[in-house]
Amino acid sequence: MKVSLKAILAAVLLSAVPLALAQDVSSDVKKTAKDTGTDTKKAATKTGHATETAADKTGDATKTAAEKTGHETKVVAKDTGKGTEKVAKKTGSGVKKGTEATGHGIKKAGEKTEDAVK
Repeated sequence: MKVSLKAILAAVLLSAVPLALAQDVSSDVKKTAKDTGTDTKKAATKTGHATETAADKTGDATKTAAEKTGHETKVVAKDTGKGTEKVAKKTGSGVKKGTEATGHGIKKAGEKTEDAVK
């Protein structure tokens, strides 16, 4: 059996094609992996920066809200104190008037009792 030179050459070429393609695919995979790593690093950096910015803004908003709440609480407490003071004065005045009226009524009743006994 004679194998022709053309057949040997064709077999060598056909066996070299998969090897060449495999090297090309390997190169593409390596490049893609490197690109993915770079993109991932960039995304992580941007995400970290965005998270830090959001945390700073949240902290500032919380501080502002706390200061406003503290101020409003102080105003409400002051207003409540004034209202309580007014009510206390009115209650005290009412009690005083009621006491005077009761004392006056008792005095009259005592006088009537005294007159009845005489």
